[in-house]
Amino acid sequence: MGTTGTRTGTRTSRRVFSQALNDLDSATGRQTDPAVVRFKARATTVNTPFHAAEAAAAALTAGADVVRRAAEQAGADPGELSVDARHAESSLLSFAYLRFKDPEQGLAPRIAGEDRTAAAGFYPSRDGRWVYLHSGFPHNTQGLLELLGVKDDRRAVTQAVGRLHAIDLENRIAEAGLCGAMVRSAAEWDASVQGRQLASRPVVEIIQMGESSAEALPGPADRPLDGTRVLDLTRVLAGPTCARTLAAYGADALRVGAEHLPSIPLFAVDTGLGKRAASLDLQDEKDAARLRRLVRQADVFSQGYRTGAMEKLGFGVTDVLKLRPGMVYVSINCYGHDGDWRQRPGWEQLAQAVTGMAVRQGRHLRQSAPTLLPAAVNDYITGYLAALGALVALERRARVGGSYWVRVSLARTAMWVRSLGERASVQPQPLRPAELERFSSTTDSAWGPLSHLDPAVRVSNAKVGWDRPPSPLGSDKPRFLSA
Repeated sequence: MGTTGTRTGTRTSRRVFSQALNDLDSATGRQTDPAVVRFKARATTVNTPFHAAEAAAAALTAGADVVRRAAEQAGADPGELSVDARHAESSLLSFAYLRFKDPEQGLAPRIAGEDRTAAAGFYPSRDGRWVYLHSGFPHNTQGLLELLGVKDDRRAVTQAVGRLHAIDLENRIAEAGLCGAMVRSAAEWDASVQGRQLASRPVVEIIQMGESSAEALPGPADRPLDGTRVLDLTRVLAGPTCARTLAAYGADALRVGAEHLPSIPLFAVDTGLGKRAASLDLQDEKDAARLRRLVRQADVFSQGYRTGAMEKLGFGVTDVLKLRPGMVYVSINCYGHDGDWRQRPGWEQLAQAVTGMAVRQGRHLRQSAPTLLPAAVNDYITGYLAALGALVALERRARVGGSYWVRVSLARTAMWVRSLGERASVQPQPLRPAELERFSSTTDSAWGPLSHLDPAVRVSNAKVGWDRPPSPLGSDKPRFLSA
């Protein structure tokens, strides 16, 4: 790209970042002062036409501005914000930038679903459409193979899907509680019932659910969430990224999982920065009672299960708010929290498939089949948006009190990223070693020295970063350090 093209791309990037920040201000009822924000627009790192870098940078900046304002209310100089587009965009693949100094102590690289099993990937259907099958965890892989009536063989799966109409297979997958969906164009999704339902909701939804006394943020000006307690009942990427983001501002974050639930070790390390990790089986009454005690001590309860799952265990939003008035309850799912799709399980790849992202990415690469973006764009950005919602709700609680319900979804995030338009030219430049070193830190961990990306946003008069290395899952006691 020549000089003129570079300047045009930089101006476009700044314009899109400003638009994205305005969108988030409108969604949350805030106003970020552009005079205090320094956005560094540079060449993209991800080969996609979507403005993923600007969307991620805006979500992080909007959250950091809540922290900046908290410092101001505490009587400190609020300082300025800065974010680098390449750093923000790289964070959408942060698990890939983990570096273990001792290879024998490190974790095996993540293997894409399509390389693990035939029950994953895009398949053509009988009516000439495409279906995306998501293997997810082992039970979902086995469930999809049983639904199709085949062994784990790509030719057999291709033939089985090819005998079915795409919408019929999608409905059967949904009825079975498995993960898969018919691929749609952006126009088709936007015209659908679920697409219209999502479009009627803000990209970050903050709902006041009840009255409670005001509670000031407990931390010092440079670490305003120090002493704020966060329960993180999420897995994989989007949900854990929310609590990881809050931990970067000092929150006491406790990840609560169950030993019988599967996980992805590399993702758990990536999103475990700043957290402790305990195990509780909520189907065991003693463990459920332990979690209820933790709920009464907490400020944020973040969960990433499909609608109805936490309600069955007694930890839905109304249950938790009865236990702890003043709680900020965060719900994260794939397809939104209203409508017929709210109980469907979903992942990053399915959000891309149904919202038109995969179709557009395939065209961008001049391929006839839909194609996934080479980054977990919706997962990480949704996590940043969830953290933004939680920060805004905590700030409101500090001023006027109240209990709040924050709702975000992967598909709604995808629609928002699409709404920012597309790049006129895409010439990605991977991170250079010097850049990666500048964007990273090394910390001692249970796996030895671990190099990881730092938070992509900076607040000039506050500390943004993680005080703790990630913990192996289940290795900590179920208690808050600040309680």
